[in-house]
Amino acid sequence: MSLIIDTFPALQDNYGFLLKDETSGQVAIIDAPEPRAITERLNTLGWDQLDHILNTHWHPDHTGGNALLKKRFGATIHGPQEVTRIAPLDEVLKPGDVFMLGETRLEVIDLGGHTLGHIGYVDRTGGNSFIADTLFPLGCGRLFEGTQEQMWASLQRIADLPEETILYSAHEYTMSNLKFAEKFLEKTPLWPHAPPRSVPCVTAANRPSRRPWLRKRRPIRFWSIRYGKRILPRRLRNLASCARQKTGFSVRRLCSWPTPH
Repeated sequence: MSLIIDTFPALQDNYGFLLKDETSGQVAIIDAPEPRAITERLNTLGWDQLDHILNTHWHPDHTGGNALLKKRFGATIHGPQEVTRIAPLDEVLKPGDVFMLGETRLEVIDLGGHTLGHIGYVDRTGGNSFIADTLFPLGCGRLFEGTQEQMWASLQRIADLPEETILYSAHEYTMSNLKFAEKFLEKTPLWPHAPPRSVPCVTAANRPSRRPWLRKRRPIRFWSIRYGKRILPRRLRNLASCARQKTGFSVRRLCSWPTPH
């Protein structure tokens, strides 16, 4: 029993993840950012079906293709209740549920914070976790709806996954995050070799010193750095001031350090 995972770009900076359970032949997509890109990728792979759409949260760049893909392929759509705000949903999934893609077991975990109902999908047998907009290489998601405590708890759930787990993030922000990190946070390069320009996934096995925001530290320390609150010492207040000058920085903060390739 094994799961095939195919990664491809969509929209401006999204990633799409097509999953195929080899035993049953069933095919699913994690979120539906762009129907055309998804359909073209299925054709390229020779997969003439899309059985399921597994949404992680309600944002349009993750659910915008639900209706068209359902119409074209007859796919059933699964995800958190919040998806129904803007897109069709056939089955509501909540943390603690299990979705079976053929013989592949996907556990639903609570990753609230970016949105209130954000969820992730964990394939423990294969060592894969689809975490969408919660954590990125060198960055983490912005809180549009959730609380600081909620996001902190979600990050700790990711940190608690087995070290060999591969984390699949839904956007490409690596180079932007890296440039900011090296300019403001360290005196030496954080990535000793030239990093690839595209980093859709990393393992959770990085030693703590290279993924500092997944260490077991107090939430107040994490959020002081994440938002540059006034309680910060002078050096970090200056950092936050510089950070606000960086376009889009409010969406992308430092959280995890991927292994160099």
